[in-house]
Amino acid sequence: LIPLFVIIGSGGVGAALYVMRLAVFNPDVCWDKKNNPEPWNKLAPNDQYKFYSVNVDYSKLKKDRPDF
Repeated sequence: LIPLFVIIGSGGVGAALYVMRLAVFNPDVCWDKKNNPEPWNKLAPNDQYKFYSVNVDYSKLKKDRPDF
């Protein structure tokens, strides 16, 4: 039973760490509505907020949208 508890426990810890990463680094989540009500508008085109992107080099992206 020990390997079962280790595997299930590591899966639970991994899931909790991923949810914590989403809550802290995702641009869709706003913790401070008074000072930064729309954090998704402050993203630069070369900011990577996805966990893993297969074929995209974010350092070479150019801005193709207007400033608001």
